[in-house]
Amino acid sequence: MATLDWIVLGLFCLALIGIIFWVLKKKDKDTSDYFLAGRDATWIAIGASIFASNIGSEHLVGLAGAGAGSGMAMAHWEMHGWLILMLGWLFVPFYARSGVFTMPEFLERRYNSKSRSFLSIISLVSYILTKVAVTVYAGGVVFKDVFNIDYITIFNYNIDFFWISAIGLVVITGLYTVFGGMKAVLYTSVLQTPILLAGSIAILVIGLTQLGGWANLMEIVRATDVTYLNETGEVVYRSTSDTMANLMRSPNDPDFPWTGVILGSAIIGFWYWCTDQFIVQRVLSGRDQKQARRGTIFGAYLKLTPVFLFLIPGMIAFALKQQGALDFSTNDAAFSTLVKELLPKGFTGIMVGGILAALMSSLAALFNSSSMLFTVDFYKKFRPKSSEKHLVRVGRMATVVIVVLGILWIPVMKGLGKVLYEYLQDVQSLLAPGIAAVFLLGVISKRTTPSAGFTGLVVGFILGMLRLGLKVYYGDTVGDGMIYNVLVAPNWLHYEIALFFIIIAMMVIISFFTKGVDASRIQGLYFGSATAEQRAITRASWNKWDVINSAIIISVIIAFYIYFW
Repeated sequence: MATLDWIVLGLFCLALIGIIFWVLKKKDKDTSDYFLAGRDATWIAIGASIFASNIGSEHLVGLAGAGAGSGMAMAHWEMHGWLILMLGWLFVPFYARSGVFTMPEFLERRYNSKSRSFLSIISLVSYILTKVAVTVYAGGVVFKDVFNIDYITIFNYNIDFFWISAIGLVVITGLYTVFGGMKAVLYTSVLQTPILLAGSIAILVIGLTQLGGWANLMEIVRATDVTYLNETGEVVYRSTSDTMANLMRSPNDPDFPWTGVILGSAIIGFWYWCTDQFIVQRVLSGRDQKQARRGTIFGAYLKLTPVFLFLIPGMIAFALKQQGALDFSTNDAAFSTLVKELLPKGFTGIMVGGILAALMSSLAALFNSSSMLFTVDFYKKFRPKSSEKHLVRVGRMATVVIVVLGILWIPVMKGLGKVLYEYLQDVQSLLAPGIAAVFLLGVISKRTTPSAGFTGLVVGFILGMLRLGLKVYYGDTVGDGMIYNVLVAPNWLHYEIALFFIIIAMMVIISFFTKGVDASRIQGLYFGSATAEQRAITRASWNKWDVINSAIIISVIIAFYIYFW
């Protein structure tokens, strides 16, 4: 990077440090302060945090790489602004009335303590082994590529810059999360989001300019058939009707058939945006229902941008490579190559700051959510008489442990990175059906019983992990027999959809034969059970502008689907 880039990056870091010190001056009085920013966050902080927490390695590396490799196929997951609206309009009232800190705690209110404990375990394991690990791994890869540094010599030892980047990212983010809590996550996001947007928009505009405009990009990708290659470079599938510009693809497409992609991506999206602690914690920190809902509307607006900020730049990188104007070794290197080759002096510093912002914000949110799950759902249950100050200290210590686990996982991630990247979407599709079904049926009807809820979680997790284990076992080998044909051979989206409806059917049947919860105990936690006072509070929390903005977001999504159908 040029001197100007280092100056810009330094100014960004100084601003970040200033915000962190400002946050540290605001002492955390209790767990509500530490984990939920005192439940006093405004819609700007909530929306920015939702967006910044979501934008992580899967976007900087994976989404741009997907754009370079398969075009518009992954855009379905980025057009989930309507699901963030569902969080605000549908679930915020339920979560607000329950007064919970965590999603497992909500399941305890709605079902029983067993459901709470099981969801906490699933969430913690998945955070440490997938989200934290992948983000840290990608951080090391991206910064090594962007800074173009292979090794740094320290005390006559040549140390791979990957390790410097990855460990530094974890330690720095861990420090400000440990001491700043949710306030640090929220308010640093307010700085990080515009920086990330500015740098990514610069790449989009400069890339399109160098390519010759939008029409040239569309001409190139619409002339490129959807093709899948195996590890030796042989063509295993080529579409006769789909191109890289198509959202909806043939039912024979190995990865993204139209018969699975819309509902399959929606199930994953429902789990992630409406029920996962990682995202919902930002909404729980809202001052009231109005701020929480408007935060989701703002977040939904921001969620419309990743397709243009990351996926389309990946397609631009592909098109420039076709023209011989750009070269990168793997699709995952598409975004960092654009940063290095296209951005002028100063803008590269902004973009590196944006990349740093995205990775740090994602990690900070993960650390805070994980420590909250441990403190509230495990420690507090066994030590219910602990003081608030003691619980805050436990939360900080839990964050330190998670930081250490993240560092210890780096060598494993570096060795198994390719495998974990390959199966990351699979892991999400296997976790989502059970959790989504349990939350959905829980708020739809009071007839859904505690036994049904707990069984749905357990069966969903077992069937999901069984398929994942079998896929790792079989690898690229094509097996035979009933187990392989039922659990491994089906497309990942088709399997996910089938699992979702199997769990729903099972829960409905179990609910007919088991005892439900006393309606008075779950007052306000399912449809039609809110009191007149609760309904009045919810109605007073929105006006016509909330409806208009929500309608605009949905209209943009519909227009996007029509254009790229």
